[in-house]
Amino acid sequence: MRDLDADVELGGSARRRELLDAAYRYVLEHGLADLSLRPLAAAIGSSPRVLLFLFGSKDGLVQALLARARADERAVLDQVRRASVAGGPPAAAEAIWAWLAAPEHRALLILWLEGYARALVERDGAWAGFAARTVRDWLELLTDVAPGDDVDRTLLLAVLRGCLLDLLATGDVDRTTAAVRRYLRLIDQGSGPGR
Repeated sequence: MRDLDADVELGGSARRRELLDAAYRYVLEHGLADLSLRPLAAAIGSSPRVLLFLFGSKDGLVQALLARARADERAVLDQVRRASVAGGPPAAAEAIWAWLAAPEHRALLILWLEGYARALVERDGAWAGFAARTVRDWLELLTDVAPGDDVDRTLLLAVLRGCLLDLLATGDVDRTTAAVRRYLRLIDQGSGPGR
């Protein structure tokens, strides 16, 4: 599958970067599901015509927004990767969950979830491959910071993602954090699934 993020330029002209930043802030607040160029353009001080000129199409703009969200996600993964060198895998998993559970990241995570879900049902166009790329990004991080094999890392990713979905749906930080920590204790004690 082609990596559309590789084709989407986050740079470009200063005006393009400025409008992409403004559009990104807009979709963090309003989501992508019902994105319409006219209200977006009005909210960010532009026009639909300028957005189409700079991004080629609405799909081109959506692809640029998803690439921007993925770039933010990858920056976080790199921070966790660096932090885990000192503390090892349990510290890395705790750092990942702490970041996921932090209220200031909810908008980005909801946008990520929206892109992930749309990529599963709309396999072509702007959403194509977004979900698969984010899974690869997370598994690459876990390969660097967590022991075990691909199945162990996939299971850890599934626990983190499942608890994140529950957290986004309910806002229940205490319960989801307790579930993640219990799973990490099981792994640390060598009694987790697959042991």
